[in-house]
Amino acid sequence: MSDLRLPLLGAGAWLGGLAAEGLPGWLSLLMAVGCLGAAAALRSWPWIACALAALAVLGVATLRVAAHETGPVADLVEARAVVDARLEISGDPRLVSGRFGDVVVVRAVLTQVHGRGAAYSLQAPVVVLADDSWLGVRLGTSVAVTGRLAPDDGRGPQVLGVLAVRGAPAIEEGPDIWWRGAAAVRGSIRDAVEPRGRHARELVPSLVVGDDSGLDPALAEDFRTTGLTHLLAVSGTNLTLLVGFVLIIGRWCGLRGRWMYAAAALGIVGFVLIARTEPSVVRAAAMGTVALIGMGSNGRERGSRCLGAAVFSLLLIDPGLAVTAGFALSVLATGGILFLAPVWRDSMCRWLPQWAAEAVSVPLAAQVACTPVVTAISGEISLVAVVANLLAAPAVAPATVLGLAGGLVGLVWAPLGEVVAAPAAWSVSWIVVVAQRGASLPTSAVEWGTGPAAILAITVLCLLLVVMAPRLLRSPVTGIGCSVLLVVTVLTRPPTLGWPPEGWVLAMCDVGQGDGLVLNAGAGAGVVVDAGPDPEVIDGCLDRLGITRVPLVVVTHFHADHADGLPGVLEGRATGEVAVTSMVDPPEGAAAVSRVVATPPVVAAYGSTRQIGDVTVQTLWPLPDAPTTGAGDGSFANDASVVLLAEVQGVRILLTGDIEPPAQLALRRTVPDLQVDVLKVPHHGSRHQDLDFLTGLRAQLALISVGEDNDYGHPAPDVLAALTATGAEVRRTDLDGDVIVLRTEDGIAVRARG
Repeated sequence: MSDLRLPLLGAGAWLGGLAAEGLPGWLSLLMAVGCLGAAAALRSWPWIACALAALAVLGVATLRVAAHETGPVADLVEARAVVDARLEISGDPRLVSGRFGDVVVVRAVLTQVHGRGAAYSLQAPVVVLADDSWLGVRLGTSVAVTGRLAPDDGRGPQVLGVLAVRGAPAIEEGPDIWWRGAAAVRGSIRDAVEPRGRHARELVPSLVVGDDSGLDPALAEDFRTTGLTHLLAVSGTNLTLLVGFVLIIGRWCGLRGRWMYAAAALGIVGFVLIARTEPSVVRAAAMGTVALIGMGSNGRERGSRCLGAAVFSLLLIDPGLAVTAGFALSVLATGGILFLAPVWRDSMCRWLPQWAAEAVSVPLAAQVACTPVVTAISGEISLVAVVANLLAAPAVAPATVLGLAGGLVGLVWAPLGEVVAAPAAWSVSWIVVVAQRGASLPTSAVEWGTGPAAILAITVLCLLLVVMAPRLLRSPVTGIGCSVLLVVTVLTRPPTLGWPPEGWVLAMCDVGQGDGLVLNAGAGAGVVVDAGPDPEVIDGCLDRLGITRVPLVVVTHFHADHADGLPGVLEGRATGEVAVTSMVDPPEGAAAVSRVVATPPVVAAYGSTRQIGDVTVQTLWPLPDAPTTGAGDGSFANDASVVLLAEVQGVRILLTGDIEPPAQLALRRTVPDLQVDVLKVPHHGSRHQDLDFLTGLRAQLALISVGEDNDYGHPAPDVLAALTATGAEVRRTDLDGDVIVLRTEDGIAVRARG
């Protein structure tokens, strides 16, 4: 029977961390003491240890909260005081887009602070918000700054607060030799694969040390869809491969016995330094060490004990890890491989060679164990993850090991480093093919939802699969049958039952912060007005609507949130004319549209009326003498949006792009008596509106295409109030998902798919 003492210790620590983060302190303490009393009454030492571990983590979390929320420095944070501070940089600077422009975010440790006439020495993590002069600050540097402290805005008790600074930092001390060496290795890895193409430049550093700077967002989405995201971040797999490589080199050099343990320890320390000493890296190092132990003799027993000890140790250091998705995924994947994979491998060994059974059981066990957490994060269940990981696995080791080797050799002689790293680049190319082809399959993932009921349901299904899997995998009939069923499901695009509803005239696709609308032209045809920011999202919406032909596409203006999804409209569909605004601004957006269309786009002519199937569409804006060039930065593009008046089955619809008050006022004067049934509210419902124009349209239904929790404050409360005051029904994609407008006997109706 397995020794569960240390696993129970880890489980108790995790429960203590969850309680500390999610429950009132008194209730957490009461529950832990109650469990301890019950275990003591039963004289069960493993359960007593479990309760004590929970109490220990609760105690550490309580002390940390007290240290950050009480005392003079906490008072400075609460008062949002301006202070002079000394920091040690603990993370790489990252440029982040925000509501008011780009900001550089840096993690640091606050070591000294002077404010309100007093000075304090401490060791507390903070998040620094700075300008782009901080992008060159290196990890391990000590800097002096002046800035304003503020509360951490929900980042948790592991962060004291936020420090907003202006201007460049004053460097007091550079990074020590260890950090300089680690930075040199990271830079050499990037240089070694620089000549090998874009994907190699992006992915080899990510595979080796989790350096994902510059990663293409579309490629990252493909990795997420196919369950390969773990390859883009620092994980236990990285450490297992790299330390395994160090041990092989050590054995070739004649190391034996304790010297091999020393080599492994050196490899682990080197990995942490190169990948950065952030919590995710430390967690990955711990899980990778567990995996290495699990690969040795009596690996399952030793690995499970080490897993429990690792969880307990990590949570004592940082109780906040208990509620992070990365920690949960690492522990669950490692646990699945240790506890589930051997049983499933033994079942399949009855009809498969052992190597094949192991190759299938390991990714399958990890995927099943992690599925509830992954689903809670993404709202999707990947159906291709196991196969994608199987196909990618042979390329992961050479890409990781040779990428590091190329970087190390490149420190000595750069040309030889490029030669050594070349196979790593080739291996990465294969992984990219797997991710892109897998993500392009008709049903690579199914939408599931992130609500409590949905997560409970998928958790129950995974538990049932854990129970039933040994029986299903024991027989070749059921094993192969399940595989064939999965293949058929992945290759077939299932219908969306009841969608679109009969009689629909307009669909507002949930494309996030952007616009994507479809007018029903009949018999699988649709007029598409804007395509949103993401090709995959608009493509999915059109698929759900059954749109196979697009006789007309209108790009109202060239901002990314209206135009970047255009490839998703065009690919795989019979497409006619693409009409655009007359203003070529921003120029790069216009050029991107021209690149993806088969024939040059045409300008939507003012006053022109077209009949396309069941759709009649008239162009109301811009005027014929409107400017054709802007400032070059897109600042004039909104008011140059193409405005369309459409009629479908007798329903009058006004599609307004992103026009702002000047264009709205001009339209009100040009078409003074304009009234419609449905209004697509301009510019995602921003506060910059001519309310007389909006309310004068007398629309029964106002549609707002807007991203959930966007940084722009869309839609504005005063705009919503003005629209509802006219009696209009307001529907929003951030709350309703895809929205359909129907023609009924009584007028119009609305259906939502959110």
